[in-house]
Amino acid sequence: MKEFEYTLTDPEGIHARPAGLLVKEAKKYESKISIFKGAKKGDLKKIFTVMGLGAKHGETIRIQVEGPDEEAAAKAVDAFLKVNM
Repeated sequence: MKEFEYTLTDPEGIHARPAGLLVKEAKKYESKISIFKGAKKGDLKKIFTVMGLGAKHGETIRIQVEGPDEEAAAKAVDAFLKVNM
């Protein structure tokens, strides 16, 4: 299992357009990818759970990846977050 944290730098936090792109990126991988904000947890491959977290600028999210391609999936999601959020 791979796990990392990321602090959101986008002034609007996780909003519709980048959330949709993030979900699209996560769906490229077989591994289970979860996103956490505080006590809330969601499936990173489902747009409504990602948007439902209500993650705002300056808040820290945690990503957890588990599965056969977890190394590649974790690197790709981390890179996506750094460029887009």
